[in-house]
Amino acid sequence: MTQPASGGWPDPSAGQPSSPPVDPTLPTSPPPVPSQPAGYDPYQPADPYGGMKSDLGTPPAPAPYPPAGYPPQPGYGYSQPGYGYPPPQPTNSLAIVALVLSLIGIGSCITAPIGAIMGHVAMRQIRERGEGGEGMAKAAIIVGWILTGLLVLAIAVYVVLIAFAISSSSTV
Repeated sequence: MTQPASGGWPDPSAGQPSSPPVDPTLPTSPPPVPSQPAGYDPYQPADPYGGMKSDLGTPPAPAPYPPAGYPPQPGYGYSQPGYGYPPPQPTNSLAIVALVLSLIGIGSCITAPIGAIMGHVAMRQIRERGEGGEGMAKAAIIVGWILTGLLVLAIAVYVVLIAFAISSSSTV
């Protein structure tokens, strides 16, 4: 007893089908190819005054666009340099000396205030002359005054300890 095939499945006892089964997800006919519009240029400049009427007549035609790119530069056929780094500025030598004296003040303690003062003088010279080295001058000022403050604090603590030792000593 054979039952009829259901659900679109081929009957295996009937043999091989003559053509492969049709895929239901494929379209039955190829999609139409859109044709290109003839005579229309989408990049053509449009007349902004095309629909306007005027008492003065028709407006003048807009000027054509300039050619793309930069104009040629004078010289030996090479273009001039564009945006680059500015030429290096000379570094203020007083800023260098001020930073060195401030850093030596870590060990000697006496050169730190000298370096801080020289850093202020270097900052003024840098503003007037347009030289480089502003960062070194600022670092000399900061390091110099911090070390000077620590030096003054250490001297004050030392004086207080001496005064305390003298007042607590017994005279025998």
